[in-house]
Amino acid sequence: MDKKPKRQLNKYIRFTGIAFQLGATIYLATYIGKWLDNKYLMEKKLFTLSFILIGLIASIWSIVKQLNKINNE
Repeated sequence: MDKKPKRQLNKYIRFTGIAFQLGATIYLATYIGKWLDNKYLMEKKLFTLSFILIGLIASIWSIVKQLNKINNE
């Protein structure tokens, strides 16, 4: 009986980690994009938008992969 509540708590901790990972990835992608836009003096924020999109896609891919792994356990 003791193992089931512990496993359930472990899953909640993993879900919380996924949320932080999503936020950190998008923040880092935005930061790099803004830095590149400022470095190359871009009028339109193409690097920022591109990196946000790449970060979002990478985050969603990672989340789906992690959720599939949790679901299979």
